[in-house]
Amino acid sequence: MKKNISLYIHIPFCKSKCNYCDFLSFDNKASVMKEYVQALISEIKSYSEVTKEYMVKSIFIGGGTPSILSCADIESIFEALKLYYNIDNNAEITIEANPGTLNEDKIGRVLDSGVNRISLGLQSCNDNLLKRLGRIHTFDEFLLNYDLLRKYKFSNINVDMMFALPNQKMTDLEYDLKSIIDLRPEHISYYSLIIEEGTNFSKMYKDNKLNLPDEDDERAMYWLIDNLLQKSGYKHYEISNFALGGKECYHNKVYWIEKEYIGMGLGASSFFEGFRYKNISNMNEYIKSNGEREKIKESIQKIDKKTAIEEYMFLGLRLLDGIDELDFYNRWGHEIDYYYKSVIKELVKDNLITNNGYRLKLTRKGIDVSNYALAMFLFD
Repeated sequence: MKKNISLYIHIPFCKSKCNYCDFLSFDNKASVMKEYVQALISEIKSYSEVTKEYMVKSIFIGGGTPSILSCADIESIFEALKLYYNIDNNAEITIEANPGTLNEDKIGRVLDSGVNRISLGLQSCNDNLLKRLGRIHTFDEFLLNYDLLRKYKFSNINVDMMFALPNQKMTDLEYDLKSIIDLRPEHISYYSLIIEEGTNFSKMYKDNKLNLPDEDDERAMYWLIDNLLQKSGYKHYEISNFALGGKECYHNKVYWIEKEYIGMGLGASSFFEGFRYKNISNMNEYIKSNGEREKIKESIQKIDKKTAIEEYMFLGLRLLDGIDELDFYNRWGHEIDYYYKSVIKELVKDNLITNNGYRLKLTRKGIDVSNYALAMFLFD
C-alpha cells in the first residue's frame, strides 16, 4: 500500500506587492517567468525519483499569485505533475488566484488541468480598505470572478479575508461578513492583520501612520466572525478557518497534523522522511540550478522525537477539535501526561484548555491568548 504525500508548488510572482505582504514574491518579474517555470518543472521531475511509493492526496499551487501565469505555463506544470506522480483520483487540487487575474479562458483551462478547488484572495469587500491594503482589485471585480467560477461549476471555493485592518470599523466587518455569507463559498479563511517587518505597513506603523484597532476591538471582531459564520452553517475547525460540511481544507490539515509534504519552487518548505528543509530564496540561483533538488535545499533539520512532539502539540491545538489523546499515544508510545501533566494541569486551572481524558482543546479564553498557551508545550 502506497504512503500518502502532499505537494506544495510555489509561484512567487504578483502584479504588485500588497502593503502587508512578507511572502516570498516579486512584482515586475515577467521576464523570468518562463525560465522559472522550466526550473520548477525540472524540480517536479527530480522528486519523482523518491516518491514512487507515494500517493499524492493533495496539491496546492500557492504564491504569490499563481493565476498570474499564462494558461500554457499553468498547463505545463500540471502536465508534469500528472506525468511524474501517482495522483489519487479524489485528490484535492487547489490553486490560489487574485481577482483581476482570471478570465473565462483561464478558468476553463485550469479546470481542465484537474484543479477542483480555488482559493480567491479578497481580504475585504470595502474598496477603500482594499486600496489601503494595496490590493489590485475592487469588490465588483471579485464578484465577476466569483460568478465566472460558479458558471464553470467550481463547487469548492475558498475566500481569503482579513480583519483588524487600518481604519476598519465593526460596521465594515459586519458588511464584509454579510456579503461573503450571502455568496456561500464552501470555505472561508479569516486572518487578523499582522504587521510584518520589511513590509510597507511596517514602515507606516513605525511612522505612526496606521490607525489599527486596539487589542480589545480585535478580539471583539474575531468573535463576531466566529459567531456569524457558525450561525450561518460554517464549522469553525481551525483558529482562522471555517468550512461548510465536508469542505475543510485537506491540504492545510496535512500541515497541522504533521503529515508529510514536499514543497517545490523558490523558498518552498518540506517535511519529508523525517527531515524539514526549505529551498533557496535567490531567484537567479534557483533558475540556474535547473531543478536539482539537492543543490537548492537549505536549512536541513533532522526532526528528533522531542521536536516532533512539540510541533504536534503546537500545530494540533490550532484545530478546534484539538488533540486526540489516543492518537498521541499511538504516535509516541506514551500517554500525553507522561510529557505534559503539569503543563496541562496549569492550563486547565487557568481555563485555557479543556481535558476530558480523550481530547485536549483550547477554550475560548485559550484562543484569545493562543500564542501563550501553545508556547507552554515547548520543552525547555
